[in-house]
Amino acid sequence: MFGIVRPCTHRLADGLKTEWMAHLCGLCLALRSDHGQFARVVTNYDGLIVSVLTEAQTERTPASRRTAGPCPLRAMRTAPVARGEGARLAAAVSLVLASAKVRDHVVDRDGVLARKPVAAAARRVAAGWDRAGVRTGAELGFDTAVLLDAVDRQTGIEALAGLGTPLLTVTEPTETATAAAFAHTAVLAGRPENLAPLAEAGRLFGRLAHLLDAVEDRQADAASGAWNPLTATGTSLVEARRLADDAVHGVRLALREARFVDDKLVHVLLAHELRNSVNRAFGTTTCAHQGYGGTPQGPQNPYQGSGYGPYGSNNPYGGGIPGAPGGPSGPGGLPPQFGGEPPTPKRRGFLAGCAVFTGLFCTCQICCAKEYEGPWSRKKREGCCRDCDCPDCCDCCGCDC
Repeated sequence: MFGIVRPCTHRLADGLKTEWMAHLCGLCLALRSDHGQFARVVTNYDGLIVSVLTEAQTERTPASRRTAGPCPLRAMRTAPVARGEGARLAAAVSLVLASAKVRDHVVDRDGVLARKPVAAAARRVAAGWDRAGVRTGAELGFDTAVLLDAVDRQTGIEALAGLGTPLLTVTEPTETATAAAFAHTAVLAGRPENLAPLAEAGRLFGRLAHLLDAVEDRQADAASGAWNPLTATGTSLVEARRLADDAVHGVRLALREARFVDDKLVHVLLAHELRNSVNRAFGTTTCAHQGYGGTPQGPQNPYQGSGYGPYGSNNPYGGGIPGAPGGPSGPGGLPPQFGGEPPTPKRRGFLAGCAVFTGLFCTCQICCAKEYEGPWSRKKREGCCRDCDCPDCCDCCGCDC
């Protein structure tokens, strides 16, 4: 549940790393304070954006920070953390959406959740998170029913979707939920003029989150037979990339219409880091205006990852030149011991992933490891504070920072 906005902290200059960590830790501690230790497992990078948006619209006061005790993710150091209504709203939203994810895993019978006793326990956990999110949301004047309604509608839309269904029909419930969460930050901050632009930014952020999740899970879902929006609707990666680029641009335009007291961190997360998230999901390293799949040295294979071309998705080898780099490693291609790519690992179930997450969390690998295996997806991830040499993202985005 790490989210799509996972910035390398070495790009967060001028104290923004401290601010970003303050909101991340603030979300985690808000979950613990209001809902108990176990609720902290729903801490995610996207959720903290709600806290960041709330604070960006208000004047900073000493009461907005407190000093937290030692934590393994901070190398057992104390640190200032965000507190207040923004962190609590982020906690409520994270709980409700996490409960929906648990129920989705139960319905799909993922991993150990295929066993009835485990599934029953997971449902009880999800129901508890629902009640906790509703309670906190009510205290903040936020009606979480819009989130629950979006989750319920998502299941029905997916059941009816098929080839030719517009992809944006599938992403609509997610867009509606994130729009409501973003807009309510303006209510908490006392900025009614920001309701419309932040709702628009939230809607496009939700679209992007749904798209990138579908792109990243596409191969794993195909291998396991799980439902995937792109496969179900017949949407190509080229079209998904176009929609993603439009969403990133739309978020930027919406943020320009909003009024902030201090928008530095908001700009970095929702302008630059969203672009990096798109490039990461689609396997590119440059901004989209330089061409899909392009690099500073020139364009890559124009058919890379698209399923088109002379060895596209209709060829008998499954999409790619057999035995070639990036080609199949199954029948017709080279097996792993002769240079082929190893098979995609099977996703872990919810409870197994929680156990692995706990180990990664307590050993600081999520924070400091150069590379680690995602607890649920089993994809390779990079520690958020790893030692890296990050370019300045403003060089390719061309925006005025």
